[in-house]
Amino acid sequence: MLAPETHTPPLLPTIAALLALSYLWGVIRLRRRGERWHPGRTVLFLSGCMLLAAVTGTETDSYGTVLFSVFMFQQLTLMITVPPLLVWGSPGRLLLRAAPNTGLGGIVQRAALGALRSRPARYVLHPAITIPLFLMSYYGLYLTSIANTALAYTGGHLALEVFFLLSGILFTIPALSDDPLPTRHGHGARIMDVSVEMVLHVFFGVIIMMSTTVLVDAFANPPAGWGIDPLEDQGVAGGLAWGYGEGPTVVILVVLLHRWFMDDTRRARAADARADRNGDPDLDAYNEHLADLARTTTPPVPRHTGGRSTNGEADVRTGETRPL
Repeated sequence: MLAPETHTPPLLPTIAALLALSYLWGVIRLRRRGERWHPGRTVLFLSGCMLLAAVTGTETDSYGTVLFSVFMFQQLTLMITVPPLLVWGSPGRLLLRAAPNTGLGGIVQRAALGALRSRPARYVLHPAITIPLFLMSYYGLYLTSIANTALAYTGGHLALEVFFLLSGILFTIPALSDDPLPTRHGHGARIMDVSVEMVLHVFFGVIIMMSTTVLVDAFANPPAGWGIDPLEDQGVAGGLAWGYGEGPTVVILVVLLHRWFMDDTRRARAADARADRNGDPDLDAYNEHLADLARTTTPPVPRHTGGRSTNGEADVRTGETRPL
């Protein structure tokens, strides 16, 4: 099957290339200064850029204009696979470390830090915004007429791809990023957010697979020579939403649980070190409390004066009990 000809401008592949080049520039700049940058972060970020370019700049993008299954693959990749790879690369932290402190670099550095910690960023990255936006990309898009309206226009396909990528990044940053953020949620809250998304993902996939009508008009008439039933193709799309959609989410949950465990371990070690160095106030107070209890509950030890017991129990010489 030959991919259909499309005239979509290569916006996202171009952005992916620029991001990769900028990231490499930052890494090289750090190394020239003798500073270390973990190679794993570089590999993850560049992998995200390559995947972004591949899913939007190859024939995959052309097939995604006529097949629901391919379009769903693009959406899932842009929302739940590419964003974690980019975020794990810590591009914000790299920018703050690599950019010069003076001149244009200083301006960029201050602008980036201000944007990351600004009030609008706090609102945009709040779960009350990111989770509904993320889920609207599925339920709101396909169970209403939004997808039909968007894909009816020439630039609608590209616009939806950009929307998928941005909504995925906004959802992923609060959960995984170690860049400076306006607020940082606790481990439990982040795990809860990702778990909610995962459960609703499953429901969406089941709804798509069980649907008996074609949900998106743009995918209702694949090329006749391909011999593809649009309903069967839609079922494949639902299976991808369920299966492929759960894989990266499970990986994210494992990472979050590992971070929680490691964070608690570090805190416990730090607390033990402080206790060894300065003592533990809580433990000292508890031990003092136990000592007070012991002093108040211990019976007095009998004292003997000559042959007479001071508590009036018995005379050790005669064995007779005498009052004091």
